[in-house]
Amino acid sequence: MSKTERERLVELLRERSFERKRVVLASGRESDFFIDCKQTALTAEGHFLLGALMFDALDGLPRCDAVAGVELGGCPLASAVSLTSFVRGRPLPALYVRKEAKDHGSKRLIEGDRALVPGMSVVMLEDVITTGGSTLKAVDKITAAGARVVGVVAIVDRLEGGAEAIRAAGLPVVSICTRRDFIPDA
Repeated sequence: MSKTERERLVELLRERSFERKRVVLASGRESDFFIDCKQTALTAEGHFLLGALMFDALDGLPRCDAVAGVELGGCPLASAVSLTSFVRGRPLPALYVRKEAKDHGSKRLIEGDRALVPGMSVVMLEDVITTGGSTLKAVDKITAAGARVVGVVAIVDRLEGGAEAIRAAGLPVVSICTRRDFIPDA
């Protein structure tokens, strides 16, 4: 992982995504800060940096055949890593895991499912890990589709037990940033 790219990503996240305010998170927990990584991921520079840094982070996990992101925050991450993988000569398809199956059209739970092969290894990509609950639900969906999740890469670990919960489920976790990158005394 290039320190320069990581430093620039943290700078962008601080400028565009981080806020000190009271919010209720997806986990139901209340927090005094919020990190909306989509505000960074959906810029051209952020997309580039996240693709590069998350692709590089795959080296810290068992080899994978695809990357998957949970809607909505993980979808641009999966696309960015897939694009980077192609440019770097190791093409990985992107999968999008829906929270609920579509109620019309294809009724898919996983977009990009034509790339799924039974037993293929997949790395889940997350924007922010808090409790690990949404990640583990997505892992169950990918597993039910016949693939094998071999690890998780996150942009930010809030250091609130989520990475430990994911590890307790038998999956290694690599985080590019933690809460301490935004709140140093935390």
